[in-house]
Amino acid sequence: MKSSFQRINYRSLNARQKENYNFQKVSGALADYGFSTIRLSDDWQGADFIAQHTDGTTVRRVQLKARLTFSKKYSGKDLWMCFRDKNDDVYFFPHDEVADSFLKSGRVMTDSMSWEAGAYSRGGIAKWMQPILQKYRIPAKEEPNQALQHNDPGCHVSCLRTPRASRGRG
Repeated sequence: MKSSFQRINYRSLNARQKENYNFQKVSGALADYGFSTIRLSDDWQGADFIAQHTDGTTVRRVQLKARLTFSKKYSGKDLWMCFRDKNDDVYFFPHDEVADSFLKSGRVMTDSMSWEAGAYSRGGIAKWMQPILQKYRIPAKEEPNQALQHNDPGCHVSCLRTPRASRGRG
């Protein structure tokens, strides 16, 4: 029997539909690592959604983006950023910590006219950025077990030690 479902073309969606689509995709990825998400009807203290971990104590205010983005308006607000790359991998990271790492690298942002205006975004992830972002990457496809190399015990992205597809599902 042929399925009556037809995949959508992401590029054909309008901006609001793309945001809804991205929210659903990242929510599914985060669920595999113990997070439930709650979509906010409008930005609350810079957040598009809340991610609550099953540990009962970890709560993240998250700004959802379509690409890697940093903004001065998010600084000092304890926000986490979340976006999907072209491979459908999800990146979930603390804005200020990663922005500081990028600034310290001296490779981007400081000479950028957009950063002078208050924001920086990039459609792809350059090779030199990968070591900084790797520990915050949730792979879309199963990969061999590998421990993450970061020391934030409150992050819970450290739950990534076990690939999504290898977990039993009830």
